[in-house]
Amino acid sequence: MVYALNNNRYEQIRKNLTSWHSMFLPAANDKVTHFSSSPEEVWLACSGTPQGCSWEEPSSLETTSLRKMHSCSMLRRFCCYNGASSGLKPATNKKQLVFMGSPEVSVSVLDALFDESKAPDSPFQVAAIVTQPPSRKDRGRKVMPSPVAQHALDRGFPSDLIFTPQKAGEEEFLCDLRALKPELCITAAYGNILPRKFLKIPPLGTVNVHPSLLPLYRGAAPVQRAVQDGVKETGTSLVYTVRALDAGPVIACERYEVDDHIKATELLGILFDKGSELLIRELPSIFDGSAREKAQPQDDSKATHAAKLTPEEAWLSFDQEAFVLHNKVRAFAGWPGTRAKICILDPLNGQQDTLEVKIITTRICIQKDVQDHAKDDVTLVGGALQFSCGGDTTLEVLELQLPGKKPVNAASFWNGLRGRKVKRL
Repeated sequence: MVYALNNNRYEQIRKNLTSWHSMFLPAANDKVTHFSSSPEEVWLACSGTPQGCSWEEPSSLETTSLRKMHSCSMLRRFCCYNGASSGLKPATNKKQLVFMGSPEVSVSVLDALFDESKAPDSPFQVAAIVTQPPSRKDRGRKVMPSPVAQHALDRGFPSDLIFTPQKAGEEEFLCDLRALKPELCITAAYGNILPRKFLKIPPLGTVNVHPSLLPLYRGAAPVQRAVQDGVKETGTSLVYTVRALDAGPVIACERYEVDDHIKATELLGILFDKGSELLIRELPSIFDGSAREKAQPQDDSKATHAAKLTPEEAWLSFDQEAFVLHNKVRAFAGWPGTRAKICILDPLNGQQDTLEVKIITTRICIQKDVQDHAKDDVTLVGGALQFSCGGDTTLEVLELQLPGKKPVNAASFWNGLRGRKVKRL
């Protein structure tokens, strides 16, 4: 059921709450599914009465300015934060485009669409945004909108046109999407599977900005897996979405050379920037239908899968060659990061401490004639910690982080040892 509170009553409820965000959290008898507002009213969709309210019977709800709402248009309000209200009416007769994305890297694509839609001769407008639901973030565990949702609100996009369904197949969400009559949907790292009943809605289809040269690296982590493999070239593909994962016809692609030092976090941003430019360039052909005709089917026999990263993969084994470890450090930058175990030895009293350190930045140095007895020793050479690795190679660690500490460069770490020795484990 959906309730609408006038803003005066909502302010009374809000003042009794210890946290603004607790309004959106389920209580024992209440599951709030979505929330939004206009200058006059605040809407909540919930299984019981809104949290912070003491009412239990429908009659008492009616006496406290709550009205039970049944219309599909009320269920349209999925956003959990205040913002401008659109009235849910298309402003022009332009083609309606829906954008779907969630993380920070998606923002560049959304911005490109916003900017292009404001051109005097633009054939489209951004009719709605679909993103992941608000989640708890940071140590304070505050409920925060996705980066895309927050950016859209910061740009003044109407909050009631920001949809945050748990799944893209929810009937209430699909009802609202159909009501908007979108011609085209654009996805960029949305993070949710699109069912067939969703894909049938936009007549021009759904187009995805994918950061790899498809059919290579289909899946959740294309950039990270490409960097881990040490590729010299990758790129961005503009592809029609089909039920099979990243397997639709490719409209166009943009290639990008990869050096040996760039990390996946930086490369991901670059590829989505390239994808934004590619999308804007190809939008006219998508709207007039010629993109369908020129799109090339993928060769499934050449497809590779880019599985999601896991924390269990984060550990470094120095039995592997240095280039393998270096590529892994670059690929796993940000989350989940890469870790290694080292031993700190005090030669004066023989005390040994085992530490788990986060390896942040590395480079490769080929080292020959390493003595067997010295392979476990870690030394500081030229501002880098040198770890002997498999194949008579050496990994140089330039930046690392001790548990509970801030990242430091290798020289600072070495100075903090005060004469103690370091061994790899």
